[in-house]
This record gives sequence, structure tokens and C-alpha cells, in this order.
Amino acid sequence: MESKVIIDGQRVERTLARLSHEIIERNADEEELYLIGIKRRGVPIAERLRQNIEKFSDIKVKTGELDITLYRDDLTEKYVSPHVNGTVIDFDVNEKNIILVDDVLFTGRTARAAMEAIIGLGRPSVIQLAVMIDRGHRELPICANYVGKNVPTSKEEFVNVRLEEVDGVTEVAISKG
Repeated sequence: MESKVIIDGQRVERTLARLSHEIIERNADEEELYLIGIKRRGVPIAERLRQNIEKFSDIKVKTGELDITLYRDDLTEKYVSPHVNGTVIDFDVNEKNIILVDDVLFTGRTARAAMEAIIGLGRPSVIQLAVMIDRGHRELPICANYVGKNVPTSKEEFVNVRLEEVDGVTEVAISKG
């Protein structure tokens, strides 16, 4: 499957820096923020955002990892025996300002599942959504508060956010499927 790089590693870093500044700006009154990365690639993106936010501001940031496998609405269609990677959130979500972090926003179903999973843990004050790429084609009425880049795609295309921590390279590519 041939893929075309649309954002190189340097632009990914600049985009994450911009997103960090947007998060700081919109949450300037907060002493603490809680970033929860949606497994798999949302986790390293959340960690990079945490590092930037703490470097650019006095806001303290805690991070967590969210596995939404059991909250998917296509669980029985996609998985005979789902592989659960585990949620790691070592803070109380009640009355917190939670920012869910993911790599690509597509149909909105992953974000819906993530919100359901968080609400299953408690009642946050606010849930916001930060994504590296918004590719459109929503099936649910969900939009991100923070978007790295809007990338219009066809439904036959795939957007691959590759990160050093997972893939050995940082870039965003589009491929036809």
C-alpha cells in the first residue's frame, strides 16, 4: 500500500507546540490539567503535550492512558476475543478538567467510547478533545476542541499518524486502502 507523507516530523513537533499553546490559552485559570491519551497513539501525543505545556507555562499536568476496547460499539463485529491493553489513570477524574487526546478524529466513535469510559470512572467538570488530525466523515455529532490539522480525505483513504515512540519515525501519511 503506497503512502504519501503529508506532515514531516518537524511539522508534527511544531503542530504539537501550537496545540500546547492553545490548551494553555483556553485553560489559563487552571493550576492542573489532566491529559488522557487514548491508546495507542494518543498516549505518546498526550505525553508530548504534557512536556510542552509544563515547559511553556506554570500549569502542572498529569497524564493517563485509556483503553476503550470494551466501550466500542462495534465490539462484537470487529473482535471475537478483544485484546484489552488496560487503562492507567492514577488520579480521580471527579471535578477535573480532562482533555482526551487521540491521533485521528474520523467517525467520532472512538471519542464517544472514550467519553463513556471516563464517565464510568467519575464525573469530570469538563471533557475536552485534542486530536492531531481531523479527517472528517463524522457519524456522531462530535468535534474536537483542539485540532492539529484538518485533512479532508475520502473514505477509501487511511491517515497514518506515525510516532517515534511506537513506529520509529514521526510523520503523518495518507494511503489508499
